[in-house]
Amino acid sequence: MSAKVFVDTNVLVYAHDNKAGHKHLEAMRILQGLSQQRAGALSMQVLQEFYVTVTRKIASPLSREEARAIVEDFSHWCVATSPADIRQAFLIEDGARIGFWDALIVAAALRCGATKVISEDLNPGQTIAGIQIENPFATP
Repeated sequence: MSAKVFVDTNVLVYAHDNKAGHKHLEAMRILQGLSQQRAGALSMQVLQEFYVTVTRKIASPLSREEARAIVEDFSHWCVATSPADIRQAFLIEDGARIGFWDALIVAAALRCGATKVISEDLNPGQTIAGIQIENPFATP
């Protein structure tokens, strides 16, 4: 098994938004690779944000039933978080000077032993709490 890679909400959304162009294709490629390697991880926060986004906020929203099926499909990637992770997120928020929700993503990634977070929302190339941030959608 490969090292865990934590997937942020935007990657999951793009993979299921066929109007996202090249981001759709890249996100699908990423998720397929992580699935094959059994290396993908995400949190309840990511699944919740995904559900709301794909049923309400994208150009061609998914049906609730379809979105719920996707949440179920990815639930085995989900890492459990705890009040200790929230406390860790507070420290990350202050230390890295990022928003709380992003800090909670990093705390969840730490929880599962991920070496990398794939996200469009954090600074690519940055290391936060020992975890490398990668934005696969950034143009070189």
